[in-house]
Amino acid sequence: KSDSDTYTCDIGDAQSRAKLVVQEIPVLFKQELQNEEAKEGKQVKLTCELSKPDMPVKWMKGDTVLYASEKYEFKQCGTVAELIIRDVKSVDA
Repeated sequence: KSDSDTYTCDIGDAQSRAKLVVQEIPVLFKQELQNEEAKEGKQVKLTCELSKPDMPVKWMKGDTVLYASEKYEFKQCGTVAELIIRDVKSVDA
């Protein structure tokens, strides 16, 4: 998308211009989240894979946006996004 612009070819006094518009491909899930089970007090890792690397990801529990804390850790490497939930309790289900 950042390559969208007007490009120019100059040959002395003559000039030719063209406008390039790059259409972004939508981000899709290559691998969706999978259901998990865990024993209370353990750690759980939820993983999904995106079709484009390093896209911003927002993690939510129900309608609540999650933020990094002692409880929640977020990792993202290329197309893989991970949510780590520490010390799971029944309220985390």
